[in-house]
Amino acid sequence: MKLGMLTACLPQLSLEQIAEWAAARGYEALEVAVWPGTGGRDFEAAHLSVAGFGQREADATRALFQQHGLELSALAYYENNLHPDPERREEIRTHLRHAIDAAAALDVPYVGTFIGRDWNRSVAQNLAEAERVIPPLVEYAGERGVKLLIENCVMEGWHPDGYPGNLAYSPELWEWMFSLDLYLNWDPSHLTWIGIDPVETIAPYAERIVHAQAKDVELRPRDRTRWGHFGPAVDRSGNPWDMGWWRYRVPGLGQVDWPHVVDRLYEAGFTGTLSVEHEDPVWGGDETRVKQGLDIAYRTLRPLLVG
Repeated sequence: MKLGMLTACLPQLSLEQIAEWAAARGYEALEVAVWPGTGGRDFEAAHLSVAGFGQREADATRALFQQHGLELSALAYYENNLHPDPERREEIRTHLRHAIDAAAALDVPYVGTFIGRDWNRSVAQNLAEAERVIPPLVEYAGERGVKLLIENCVMEGWHPDGYPGNLAYSPELWEWMFSLDLYLNWDPSHLTWIGIDPVETIAPYAERIVHAQAKDVELRPRDRTRWGHFGPAVDRSGNPWDMGWWRYRVPGLGQVDWPHVVDRLYEAGFTGTLSVEHEDPVWGGDETRVKQGLDIAYRTLRPLLVG
């Protein structure tokens, strides 16, 4: 198991700058953000320009990772593949194919994305649509030796009422998406706040957990008594991602039992990358604090890994 980090938390830095810093801090792998860089959100960082990615770019990227002794664990483009706007959905599909092409050129085994959801339709209607939309993408990736990863993020901010906006948030839905030959980028933080014990989900689905996110979550149950699990209902005009009773934290500052998680991953035979996904508002806001948060995550997780 390698300890890595998702580069999206440092959108203002170049991949070269992140690689140099991460290697110096002891990180072993990078999960590289490859959004087009047009969305303006922190998690839409563009650390590789995958559109038109060719041999020259592939050689330069390989040389960079070799220089710093890092592994490129996956490319990250987490977008809504069931977006209700046909034009936006096609843009997403096109960019996802670019990401797959770049991964193939780099011999990177995984590209991460979301199932997503059309929030105007029921879950059943969305699943039927996904069974039409997703298989061609899986086939495109498979022909190039790449597997598509789906993160189990709830993406509640995509839904106008705070309901799940990514139909991959529970083991029930994992079983469905595995039937489409998708794999899981497993993240315990999302499971924790929706009431699922993350540790109990590892062994039954170990064969499909090929990459893992290391993100923590701080729960405030007393605040939940006002809104319930799905957050504010009367007024969601502010931050649609603020559910009012929980927030993401870097590993070690929330409720996730990391010693038990890592131990169970080892027991299940996991040999992939445990990739820190930094979305902690306390250790965020500027480059210095983000890096301090990544240092906290490293100090929490590194002693738990063998070697």
